[in-house]
Amino acid sequence: MDSAKERLERQKNAEAVKENVENYHAQLAAERSNVCPKLIQREVDSDVIERSQEVMSGDYCDYFLYPNAGQSISVTTDNSDLKILLVVPTMHDFANGDYKVKSYDKHVIRLSYNGFTYRPENLTYDVDITVKD
Repeated sequence: MDSAKERLERQKNAEAVKENVENYHAQLAAERSNVCPKLIQREVDSDVIERSQEVMSGDYCDYFLYPNAGQSISVTTDNSDLKILLVVPTMHDFANGDYKVKSYDKHVIRLSYNGFTYRPENLTYDVDITVKD
């Protein structure tokens, strides 16, 4: 019979495997403009992650990022009909300014359509995510 400690350890391992698989799929999606979610990383010599001609075919697109504690994140897009939120590890509306990273952890930035007209089936946009020390 399993102890509570063993069950908890198995649950943690299963969650870690699930996260690794999700991140692997997001890493592959980052190579395509029309697949979400995407795992993104900044280049060593740049603070800005530029994504051009992204295609939102669903209700939203998530971008996974692993910034360091103390860094700040800002997000801009060329489409004023998009709402930009940080949804993990906490909620933050980028319309209210930059987000200061509290701990090294998975951060999920969500872009969703927030326009007054019917959303195009395949909405195209550019997005810049800036991560500064």
